[in-house]
Amino acid sequence: MFTQILFLLFCLSVVLQCAYALYFFVRVFFVPAKNKSIGTNDKKPVSIIICAKNEAHNLQQYLPAILAQRYTNEAGKLLYEVIVVNDASSDDSDHILNKLQNNYGHLQVVTISRYDTHDVTGKKYALKRGVAAAQYDWLLFTDADCTPASTSWLADMAAAVANNKKIAAGYGKYVQHSGLLNAFIRWETMHTFLQYSSYAMAGKPYMAVGRNLLCEKEMWHKAETSEIWNILPSGDDDLLMQTQATGQNTAIVESPRSFTVSEPKGTMKEWLKQKQRHMSTGKYYRPDIKALLSVYASSHAAMWLLFFILLTFINIKLLVYVLLVRCLLYWIIWAYMAKKLQEKKIILLFPLLDIGWMIYNFALSPYIIWKNKRQWK
Repeated sequence: MFTQILFLLFCLSVVLQCAYALYFFVRVFFVPAKNKSIGTNDKKPVSIIICAKNEAHNLQQYLPAILAQRYTNEAGKLLYEVIVVNDASSDDSDHILNKLQNNYGHLQVVTISRYDTHDVTGKKYALKRGVAAAQYDWLLFTDADCTPASTSWLADMAAAVANNKKIAAGYGKYVQHSGLLNAFIRWETMHTFLQYSSYAMAGKPYMAVGRNLLCEKEMWHKAETSEIWNILPSGDDDLLMQTQATGQNTAIVESPRSFTVSEPKGTMKEWLKQKQRHMSTGKYYRPDIKALLSVYASSHAAMWLLFFILLTFINIKLLVYVLLVRCLLYWIIWAYMAKKLQEKKIILLFPLLDIGWMIYNFALSPYIIWKNKRQWK
């Protein structure tokens, strides 16, 4: 009797997983590979904002590619500016930014002193200063450790909001290196994009990544005045989406030219510290989003745990056949996304990464449920 109950729970978990994939994830098959191009007269001037704290090396290495974006009007005049907020850096950031300003007239530097009085915490103060300095009504956010995948990154992101959209959420890719940790980081990044992009297509946008996010300035100012804005020192990307994004005003951008590319953390300790900060925002999602995400993660964990428990109690073939229904559905979707997001080399690792995601959720559950990560850097 007890074994039958466990098997029924296992089957229920598989059903929930399949229902979730068929309602949300399959929507990604219907996203165009690239946005429609826009005419020169329809281009929106954009302010690119980067917050940097002790990022001298990254600014020197990656900022020139951002400053070299091809985004001009008919006369060849640049339709964008780049604002770097140097947040009380103690390294060589000042010197590097000064040198770059001599070569790029569209680079503006906002310097925050360590003696400045902050009216909001952490990264949000640097962002506030950057937005205040922006001369244009459209803001494209990225990080100092990011480089655009192409010189058309800005153009592709801006094209996504040409049809009355207010927010465009792009993909933040990580560089491929050898090792299982790197593979899992890249898979988890792809999986997260699959989640928030399919939710947005279902009319329930709930998150984006701040290293590749464009929005109208008005949306940003409205988010800043929300009750939850100052709860955390970071989480600005998710909180913007929670307070301002709708199914009608949000675009998903997944053309390869629109990616940003970053170096992933090199050790488990560094990566977990980063993810603790990211996960801290989840508890402030809307109740319906939290419920849906909880059902997904819980059914995933229950499915794998019950599968391994039942291996010693019931017919293995029956158990494997039921699991294969779910796994084939998911692995087909993941393979499609991996090819689309240029992550094909992780496809053969799907079974291991699938199980690893269960362990990952257990490890970070305190930050998902109740803990907050209070530091930005």
